[in-house]
Amino acid sequence: MKRFNSNFKGWLFMLPAILIFSLTACSDDDDNGNGNGDAAASVTIKFDHGWGPNHLPFAINTALMHPATQEEITFTKLRYYVTNIELHKADGTVWKEDESYRIVTVEGNSSVQELTVPNVPPGEYSAVKFMIGVDEDRNTSGAQEGALSPAENMFWDWSTGYIFFKAEGMSPAAPNGQFMYHIGGFEDPHNAIRTTTIAFGEQRLNVVAASNPSIHLKVNSARFWHGGISLADVFSIHMPGPNATTIADNWIGAFRFDHLHN
Repeated sequence: MKRFNSNFKGWLFMLPAILIFSLTACSDDDDNGNGNGDAAASVTIKFDHGWGPNHLPFAINTALMHPATQEEITFTKLRYYVTNIELHKADGTVWKEDESYRIVTVEGNSSVQELTVPNVPPGEYSAVKFMIGVDEDRNTSGAQEGALSPAENMFWDWSTGYIFFKAEGMSPAAPNGQFMYHIGGFEDPHNAIRTTTIAFGEQRLNVVAASNPSIHLKVNSARFWHGGISLADVFSIHMPGPNATTIADNWIGAFRFDHLHN
């Protein structure tokens, strides 16, 4: 009986140390892999679609006049891949999102579409980088899921790969009254994959635990017909080629930085 009491008292002395060890272990498990014990946070990227350099209102199924070509254009569909998202710090440090594949779909009067990027490590970021399109490896990786699923109707076949963006609609300037741009292609000389890095100027995106900062980008939906391209001349694209790469060059220039919310 005395031996039992002695052992019991020994456990009582050890209990505080056990509790401290357990709490420390839990703390280590909760640092989300950042190595500094700070929890990651989500970042929202807002794509605010407008019309022309003055960012006039834009909406699907609404007749618009192109500021350069003076052609009447009505969009019925606008979808595009935003992939391989990166956030850059001023010191050159880069955070890259894993499995970074999303589709932006503009619908009805909702000209602002949002993407949520989870698990961003804490820090101050000075730029965002992303791809419009799907990288070559995933173009040739067979049947896939999520945004890359063929069920999204953004896929041609295993040889030509994904449709990087679709712009469809109506225009009296087109010979048949319609336009349809299905832009893709990942092989030279008609590689339509485009990447842009958008700097925040003097502003910094502050990512801290439990925050949800946002990046507000403006998108000029009239940029398809930039540089003298007329819808009357180029109104249908359904395969990789020189017209597709020209439209891809125009579209990547549609994205520009507006402001941050921290």
